[in-house]
Amino acid sequence: MHADLSRLTFHPERHYSAVVAQQGRVQLDADANEQTAIQLHQARSLAADLIGRYGGPRDAAGFRIEYVGGKHDIDTLYIHGGRYYVDGILLDAGRPAPGTPVPDEDAENAEDATDAAAPPSYWTYWDQPDAFRDPEKPGDRLPSPAQSPFVVYLNVWERSVNAAEDPALREVALGAAMPDTAARVKVVWQVLPLSLAALAIEDADPSKEVVRAAFDKWAQSQGAATARLAARSERPDHADEDPCLVRPDARYRGPENQLYRVEVHAGGEAKDATFKWSRENGSVVFPVDELDGAWVQLASLGHDDKLDLDVGDLVEFTDTAYASRLEALPLLRVEELDLPGRRVRLSAEPEPGVGRLPHLHPFLRRWDHREGPKRKGRTAALKGGAVPVTEGEWLPLEDGVEVYFAKGGTYRTGDHWLVPARTATGSVEWPADAARRPLLQGPAGIARHFAPLALVKGEESAVDLRLAFGPLAISIPAADEATLAAEEQAHREELAAEGPSHGRSQTTAEAESAVEGDE
Repeated sequence: MHADLSRLTFHPERHYSAVVAQQGRVQLDADANEQTAIQLHQARSLAADLIGRYGGPRDAAGFRIEYVGGKHDIDTLYIHGGRYYVDGILLDAGRPAPGTPVPDEDAENAEDATDAAAPPSYWTYWDQPDAFRDPEKPGDRLPSPAQSPFVVYLNVWERSVNAAEDPALREVALGAAMPDTAARVKVVWQVLPLSLAALAIEDADPSKEVVRAAFDKWAQSQGAATARLAARSERPDHADEDPCLVRPDARYRGPENQLYRVEVHAGGEAKDATFKWSRENGSVVFPVDELDGAWVQLASLGHDDKLDLDVGDLVEFTDTAYASRLEALPLLRVEELDLPGRRVRLSAEPEPGVGRLPHLHPFLRRWDHREGPKRKGRTAALKGGAVPVTEGEWLPLEDGVEVYFAKGGTYRTGDHWLVPARTATGSVEWPADAARRPLLQGPAGIARHFAPLALVKGEESAVDLRLAFGPLAISIPAADEATLAAEEQAHREELAAEGPSHGRSQTTAEAESAVEGDE
């Protein structure tokens, strides 16, 4: 998550069940966050073990899909409310009911107007809360089921939200000069289409079992990232020029503790992929008040010289819609500052359609990489404002921190690694083997989860692919189990005491009577 953190310490392989606070000790954000992560991991693991990979409560299962062809408009889906679980993560498709405003005394039939403006109880494909599909983009439109059936599925992941994206998180009583407090983590669900060809299904009318099996195979290939990275700290060539604020033998030469974030910007193969990095975990953001060409007016220029903007900084101009779409936008350079007007001029006008709507909360996110310097006779030129991925060699970030991308990886936009750097040790915290060689690690996120919802064959012909489970609770018997067991044992002892003749069953007695009658 993009948040101002010291580090993340939760590792499920360590099997910690709780964080225990000690008296008189310094309290760190990492401890509280690890306790939250432990509880979340336990709850989701239990739900996944009981439910399976995906499923919903039988009487309240959400995400029922209806396909609606666009006779006079564009095709869409109706996404009905309810709850559903994907890998133990709870999803709620319920649409919040609109509030009831105070009626306007001067308006006629105000109540009728309010009722007419009420939205439907379901979401549509085009207004689902975190997908932000654009009808003007051909790639966002639904396929035509008349040409070929397609699968509708859930894409689930989590992203961080701060006060720049949700101003309601900020406590106004603290004043505008104070920084925000805690960030949030949000579950993002997106209902998306997928062709049968992508699932390697050739049959035009496959069964539910065939579609589910093919989808699970596809989901496994999508959910696992192949990119791996290692980090280390090495004494840079200019170490002897540093001031004495840093230990002479320190390999990490930064004057402060940092949490470096290395994040994939543009995905794909190594030849196409790029990355960006931040020494503040990408948490330095600036809410945008207005955009005028390349000039951006900000709500604030930062709280100090460490968390502000300077000429030459690279920034990402985005909003909540594009943050949820996970699409790489060109990084722009700060060319000019207007401090009294809280304005900055960027190297180019931001992409069309990004940051123009105030309700999507546009903002700038600062990144700390720079172009260059020359290494081994070549200059590391930027690509779209980001650093090209080079596999198989150590790449310097700053102050002795270096990263290494393993060969043969594929990269996904948003995947990231976190590298804590500490002045006390003059090094970075990274797993290593017995010989102190850094170990290659997969991304710390983003974890993606998938579930099939429906196979759309045409108008009013969507085959439901969801799974459901019933409640575990049953009626309580008239007596408890111990009482019933004691009564059964007493009955058996009574029959044994009466002897074999009294212990015969009614069926046996009737059979013997029938034989005697025949004789």
